[in-house]
Amino acid sequence: MPRFAANLSMMFTEVPFLERFQAAADAGFAAVEYLFPYDHPAEEVAAARRDAGVEQVLFNAPAGDWAAGERGLACLPDRQEEFDRGLETALHYAEALDCPRIHVMAGIPRPGGELDAAGRAAAREVHVRRVRQAADAAAAAGRRVLIEPINPVDMPGYLLDSMREGRDVLEQIDHPAVGLQLDLYHAQITDGDLTRLIRSAADVVEHVQIASVPDRHEPDGGEIDLDHVLGVLDDVGYAGWVGCEYRPAGETRAGLDWFHRRAGSGRADRRGSGA
Repeated sequence: MPRFAANLSMMFTEVPFLERFQAAADAGFAAVEYLFPYDHPAEEVAAARRDAGVEQVLFNAPAGDWAAGERGLACLPDRQEEFDRGLETALHYAEALDCPRIHVMAGIPRPGGELDAAGRAAAREVHVRRVRQAADAAAAAGRRVLIEPINPVDMPGYLLDSMREGRDVLEQIDHPAVGLQLDLYHAQITDGDLTRLIRSAADVVEHVQIASVPDRHEPDGGEIDLDHVLGVLDDVGYAGWVGCEYRPAGETRAGLDWFHRRAGSGRADRRGSGA
């Protein structure tokens, strides 16, 4: 059975961010992930992680003005300097948190509008170049970079909008320090056929995330058979973490029966190491 990491951007929001590490540990999670840690100094976040005794397995590099709708800088041609600063910041936090992976978000190249073929090709060229740059820096620091396809319902206009697109871009990037982040919530919406998708992408997937579809609540509801897809991950030899990137339908702990049934207390997982 895969090991589960609590997503602290969505789970345990009943308490302030720095308290969520201990809340996740108390609930039985051995690891955490989240979108962004940058509202707090790296040393404070690292202390919260250390005190809770959980592993940090993933977070995102700075993604621009999130409140204004930006979702990454990697494909935006006029944001090189900001991308450089963000990458430096992300690597600083990754070192402090002993985090092996950073998700570099592609971005929305034309907010509110459609890209023609030429525009998409130009955006992809910038994206490929920036991810290679990030991967060079990450590899030098002993880290890895992930890219993630995101569905166009939740994030209209995002450059990587399907697993097929993600695989194509990954091949174009062609860098040993870059892998694919497979969010089964997004993949069910964009691609479907999750069994074949997991099997076909097993060689490049380095992190998996789960949530129910269509509501993005606890992952044992909706149209995805959680036990089946977890079994497929076992079958293909996936040894990484499964991030619980879902919005609890109610209070977080009240909705964790699915987790305890499949992971027990989770404490035994602490002996494991991230993929």
